[in-house]
Amino acid sequence: MQQTRLDTGRIRAARRMIDPVFLDTPLYRCEALEPGLGCAVSIKLETANPVRSFKGRGTELVASLLADNGSRAAVCASAGNLGQALAWSGRGRGLDVTVVASRHATVAKLDRIRALGARLELVDGDHELARERAADIARHDGIRLVEDSLDIETCEGAATIGLELVDAAPSFDAVLIALGGGAMATGVGHVVKALAPDVEVICVQPLGAPAMTHSWRRRRVVTTDSADTIADGVAGRCPIPAVLDDLLLVADDAVLVKEESIIAGMRMLLDHAGLVVEPSAALGVAAILEDRDRFAGRHVVSIVCGSNVDVDAYHRWVGAATL
Repeated sequence: MQQTRLDTGRIRAARRMIDPVFLDTPLYRCEALEPGLGCAVSIKLETANPVRSFKGRGTELVASLLADNGSRAAVCASAGNLGQALAWSGRGRGLDVTVVASRHATVAKLDRIRALGARLELVDGDHELARERAADIARHDGIRLVEDSLDIETCEGAATIGLELVDAAPSFDAVLIALGGGAMATGVGHVVKALAPDVEVICVQPLGAPAMTHSWRRRRVVTTDSADTIADGVAGRCPIPAVLDDLLLVADDAVLVKEESIIAGMRMLLDHAGLVVEPSAALGVAAILEDRDRFAGRHVVSIVCGSNVDVDAYHRWVGAATL
């Protein structure tokens, strides 16, 4: 395999820096999902931790290195999950954390960021505007800017999921990974392709936020003017070139799914797996629903990556789920 920015040795070492509460998350065959999906399905449950998403794996690395270097502050832009994770990891190490988010972000995520002790600044725009504001704060205050997916720690933290898949899972044929900025896709993809190269790495993105998928398909950065999806955690518009370069080396495919399929996936995970998930976490199931023939007879792992969801919106979505 050509070289990505990631290093498998560093990823193995990362496990010693990450609080064990984020490691060795449940991985299990979910037979109740299989009649409706037409294939064998295993779930990697990245919601079973204090911030209810996979992001804590990466922020644990960031915060550990900052504390070791004597740094006392950091700032990030976040749709909600990274901000919660950085607030949690920073709080445990005495770091002052600032999170910049869109005023339109999920209220439950914003409330949790505040509850974890971070300073929260809201901008009147989308995530890309929040990224610009976070960079301004970092320059003005002289503090660390944590950039999800660009910072290698966020990718290599997420990559520890891949180690757990390869080390613990019985033979599987494909892994379905939610695709946003690319930290989880490049991290897990790097490990899978290095250690289990026959496993197909499939990235899944909403049709309403397709920038990274279009970029992967065209092998160059493609930006979009807007994003329109309920999957706020993956609703970026401006892919990072270095992350795309890594993704091109590790992803076998990148697919786009409809909003109604995402909602149907959320409903299936509730009804058949007892899981309340945010839309981004249902992308893998949505991909199977839209292409059952592709996955028929195969063993697929879907990474359920987050469960921070607005309760009222969730009830509206799953109550209307049809496909």
